Amino acid sequence: MGDALRGWPSFPEELPEFDPESTPGTPRELFLAWLNEAGEHVLAPHAVTLSTVDTDGVPDARVVILKAVDGDTWAVATSSESPKGLQLAKNPYAALTFFWPGRGRQIRLRGPVAPAAPEVSAADFTARPPASRVEAFVGRQSQVLEDPADLDRAAEEARRWVEENPGVAPETWTRYLVTPSEVEFWQASHDRRHRRLRYRRENGTWLKERLWP
Repeated sequence: MGDALRGWPSFPEELPEFDPESTPGTPRELFLAWLNEAGEHVLAPHAVTLSTVDTDGVPDARVVILKAVDGDTWAVATSSESPKGLQLAKNPYAALTFFWPGRGRQIRLRGPVAPAAPEVSAADFTARPPASRVEAFVGRQSQVLEDPADLDRAAEEARRWVEENPGVAPETWTRYLVTPSEVEFWQASHDRRHRRLRYRRENGTWLKERLWP
């Protein structure tokens, strides 16, 4: 199996150009440029791995959807009673990782996390498609499902409730704002001299640093 793993191709033959010397002053500008470029080539460019730490200091990760980039914050959303919500309540720091193999690009950022204002979280919820709102009202995320029929019953109850209360959001639904202290952009190169650029916040100012591959 090891030989097979090494034999699979990682990136397409043609990769985009990236000149770290010709980059904007803030990571937000470069991130949005890369995100929009990825959206022309790959599925789900807004999918991101959210990494948190539990109460025992053990890392946890899952793929979620980026909701917005406003100013210096990157937003994701979930229930405050979900595993990730509970972990963020205990340790309000997270890392986000975007990976677009079709473009040979990766973006990593990490920093403190804070909940958005309740009205912002409520608006995030009511903007979700009906099926997504039903799923959120079902709740019990990551708990053991003893009988699949229990899920069917809970989903039907949630569906009726959402139809009767279209403008209501659960109090637990939360948009979380990640304010990165570091953002790294990684561009693959077939000669293995991958180009890495890190933005690091220092005294309210973004510094740019080239990194070794």
